[in-house]
Amino acid sequence: MNYDCNMLADLLFPHITGTVAELEEKYPERKLKDGARVTRFAPSPTGYLHIGGLFGALVDVLTAKATNGISYLRIEDTDKKREIDDGVSAIINGFDSFGIEFDEGVTGFNREKGDYGPYTQSKRSEIYQTVAKELVKKGLAYPCFCTAEELSAIREEQEKGDALIWGYFGKWAKCRDLSFEEIEKNIKAGKPYVLRFRSDGQEDKRIFFDDIIRGKIEMPENIIDEVLLKSDGIPTYHFAHACDDHFMRTTHVIRGEEWISSVPKHIALFKACGFRVPKYAHTPQVMKIDEDDGTKRKLSKRKDPEAAVSYFAEEGFPKESLIEYLLTLLNSNFEDWRRANPREDAFSFPFNLKKMSPSGCLFDLVKLNDVSKNTVSVMDADTVYGYIADWSKKYDEDFFKVFTADPKRSRDIVNIDRESPKPRKDIAKWSEVKEYFAYMFEEYYTPSFELPENIANEDAKAILQKYAEVYDENDDKDVWFSKIKDLCEPLGFTPNVKEYKKNPELFKGHVGDVSTVIRLAVTGRKNTPDLCSIMKLLGKDTVKSRIDNIIV
Repeated sequence: MNYDCNMLADLLFPHITGTVAELEEKYPERKLKDGARVTRFAPSPTGYLHIGGLFGALVDVLTAKATNGISYLRIEDTDKKREIDDGVSAIINGFDSFGIEFDEGVTGFNREKGDYGPYTQSKRSEIYQTVAKELVKKGLAYPCFCTAEELSAIREEQEKGDALIWGYFGKWAKCRDLSFEEIEKNIKAGKPYVLRFRSDGQEDKRIFFDDIIRGKIEMPENIIDEVLLKSDGIPTYHFAHACDDHFMRTTHVIRGEEWISSVPKHIALFKACGFRVPKYAHTPQVMKIDEDDGTKRKLSKRKDPEAAVSYFAEEGFPKESLIEYLLTLLNSNFEDWRRANPREDAFSFPFNLKKMSPSGCLFDLVKLNDVSKNTVSVMDADTVYGYIADWSKKYDEDFFKVFTADPKRSRDIVNIDRESPKPRKDIAKWSEVKEYFAYMFEEYYTPSFELPENIANEDAKAILQKYAEVYDENDDKDVWFSKIKDLCEPLGFTPNVKEYKKNPELFKGHVGDVSTVIRLAVTGRKNTPDLCSIMKLLGKDTVKSRIDNIIV
């Protein structure tokens, strides 16, 4: 450089009067306990929250909680080509749907909480330009006037030649050594320019850093003169995140493994700016088994509906279930912890980054369903009723009207076989409830009387005729079942299942077959929750009507 860097800084940033020292004072070190971690989730407002994003955000929140730290949501909206109108709301709604709550950051459209904002990058341009001006003063940044055509020509030359990597560096960094007079002339002529980082990296040197999940990683030093500010003054991701992570006092940068290749340039930027380098943890990608060839692949926005977090809300998976399932992917010891703490809030789990696997996490909808059935089974009736009502109001208006017409009855319906030591595990998501309990609502009930192969039609009708004679809607479970057992012997069945298994040729069936006939007549199903409870809620008139319709 053959010019005064301060003169260049004033030429490029005449409007910037603040200093980095003032920013350090405005955004001081956080007063947290030793070991507390400050994490951030920083999506672009594309209007789409990927399941991998929820996965990553959960890691950020749990890491902060486990250390009495702070997690915050930052919106990185410097790439205006990807942004969509009100894309922030889609992100916020996705997190709200599944109980992900940050301590600070963006909380909605033009809404924030916390002392380290703004938490939206487009509102932080003065911060970036203040830091950029400081880099120019230090001789660590310079303007580049190369056109798109010139950059393409450089790339073609590198591809044809023997360059180890492609980019703006070394002999190809044509604007790196422009004189002050050349720079001033170009600016006065109105030539557009970007601001580039002046890298001091060398091709034969390597860096080492400790990744909390992956251990020690060795990579080549950064030698690229990366763009810091685009021609419109907007920062690139690389520069913006270094400034933001520093002044928001992020201690741990947790992000997807696809960012590992960028670590050398990020470390170079932190050091050039005089910022402390944060700790890094690169999480594995969320994968699935491809149905076509059986190989593992990334969840695809185009191919897989479950790639979008909105899919789980629309299907009616409880927020607790999805979080519970993701935790089984995050830490292998979670399931042991859950067995020991069956009623604890999942967010109280002592999450540990070091116990994350570096290999891809396999997302399995079948396993999610199993986890969700367990989760739903231990919810009380009021909670289940509220969730079903909320879900159906948004996604199934007709069912909402039917289900909420008699709230007490519907609560009693979902409470059948629920609040007991061994609750049924049949429902995984709220979209299943209408079909699961269709026989409880006349609007959805469809008669069906497909008998098991071992039950003759005339025997089934005989069972129903005799049962109709003794049916009493006031019977408790014991009396109800004793009446069914009493029907058995006169009709050629045995009340003793073991006796039937021992000598099946002596009987038409056993007490279970008799109750199945009644169950089919009343519900149209071979398998339901407790039949006595169902019949009480259906009421005498409905039960007798359904049985009579089969007998006729």
